[in-house]
Amino acid sequence: MAQVIRWESPHSQKRVSDPLAVEEPLELRVDTQAVTVTMRTPGHDEELAMGFLLAEGWIRSSSDVLGVRHSPRNRDGNVLEVVLADSVPAHPTGKLRQGITSSSCGLCGTTSIGALRRRFPPIRSALKIDADTLLALPRAMRAGQAHFEATGGLHAAALFDRAGNLLVLREDIGRHNAVDKVVGWALKEGRLPLSENVLLVSGRTSFEILQKALAAGLPLVASVSAPSSLAVEFARKNRQTLVGFLRDGRFNVYSVPSRIRFPRRAA
Repeated sequence: MAQVIRWESPHSQKRVSDPLAVEEPLELRVDTQAVTVTMRTPGHDEELAMGFLLAEGWIRSSSDVLGVRHSPRNRDGNVLEVVLADSVPAHPTGKLRQGITSSSCGLCGTTSIGALRRRFPPIRSALKIDADTLLALPRAMRAGQAHFEATGGLHAAALFDRAGNLLVLREDIGRHNAVDKVVGWALKEGRLPLSENVLLVSGRTSFEILQKALAAGLPLVASVSAPSSLAVEFARKNRQTLVGFLRDGRFNVYSVPSRIRFPRRAA
């Protein structure tokens, strides 16, 4: 919460308390080894860690993780320690991230984009969803964005079933963190692969969002804003349906439109 001076035209000025979106660092350690520091909004940190490790190729299932805890030596709760099962192969050092991952970057420091493309197979899914169902998703997501409503500063990622029912929603100052939290939730719940589900994100859709969705087996990713050129290229190569500008009763389909059922035109 911050004390601010609020000006409202024509001549209104007053001092008020303004809620702020929280941004704090989270250091992720795997088997005592520091892996990355990401800037995130505290909350659902275990889901964030598991979603991140899945997308980075460290783990394949929740059974690969023996335990997750906040370090007792860090009073701020900003160090998370993950213990992997002995059966999990050592992660190649060359794929470790370097430095700090900002709240706007999900793949900063990754050494090879090509390696990320080769890590997971293209999507195989029989998902079909009605266009009208897609159009209703942004309103359902917005209704669940309690922290955005208060601060105006958080992104959201929401997971839906083919009928448009909201399964889980996570908010974070970073778009990629919100997606990691959703994927981590699904991993913990034993729902992977998410081959019959839809992911909706706020803000633009970038390459790292599609890569994380691919790791979770998601066949359809939608956004209320635009995709990047690399996101479109990635989606087409991996048979992911990519929808952008999903708002105000319209949307664009950039890849694999066959998963969307459009209403028939009247004769």
